[in-house]
Amino acid sequence: MKFRYINKIVAGVMLAVVMTGCKVPDKVAYFQDTDTNTIVELAAAKQITVQPGDKLSIVVKSKDPAISDLFNLPVYSSRVGVGKSAASNDVSLRGYSTSNAESVATYTVTPTGDIDFPILGVLHIAGMTRAELSGYIKGELMGRNLVKDPTVIVDFLSTGVDVLGEVKNPGRYDINKDKLTLLEALSLAGDLQITGQRENVKVIRQEGNQLHTYTLDLTNTASLAKSPAYYLQQGDVIYVEPTTMQKRATTVNGNNALNVGFWISVGSLLTSVVTTLAVFIKK
Repeated sequence: MKFRYINKIVAGVMLAVVMTGCKVPDKVAYFQDTDTNTIVELAAAKQITVQPGDKLSIVVKSKDPAISDLFNLPVYSSRVGVGKSAASNDVSLRGYSTSNAESVATYTVTPTGDIDFPILGVLHIAGMTRAELSGYIKGELMGRNLVKDPTVIVDFLSTGVDVLGEVKNPGRYDINKDKLTLLEALSLAGDLQITGQRENVKVIRQEGNQLHTYTLDLTNTASLAKSPAYYLQQGDVIYVEPTTMQKRATTVNGNNALNVGFWISVGSLLTSVVTTLAVFIKK
């Protein structure tokens, strides 16, 4: 009778553990405070701006290619086995370098926020958007009577964000548009894993010599839309923390409570306990 009573206790404990592990999380869905009639005001959209260390492609075009080419950097080859032109070394010293993978000459913004533009000389461009930079160079070319009808095309080449933690594809993702939201970045990373915490997504941003951490709640649309980190900036790091259930599910030796091996180990342990108790009871 005692042995049968112990078996019932052990079975009850195992059932309680299983039921706890199978509990359905109540914070999985995004935007839980909205419905089809909900309107949410967004924070002021902040476009990506030029920052020291950024690499830029700036191309000038006009009806007279011979003139516009004077304002475009030459492209140098640095493939294996091909010598790099000595002039390319001069280029990098003056604040711009070359990107050979895409055959596009690039400018590297100096720590003071400048580039050395052909003929125009040193230009201070830090803090400008792509459109502002394009308009600025166009204005300089026309204002100095250098080009009558220039078209200036500006692209960011090394601007991106890092997505870490409980997402499908963590890694670095380039920003190829003027504005990028947190939701778009998470989509690029394949969305959150089911084990990712929706209420505690962190965005770490360097502002000057300080690191600022913003916490965003994907289940609350109103607070998410008002966050200053809803629109991302280059260099932002997004971290998706594991849920509390996921943290507790991971054992000391690295096993997961949802793994078959873990439950086999638990079953084996409980069997050993029952056997030991039965021996003592018989004695």
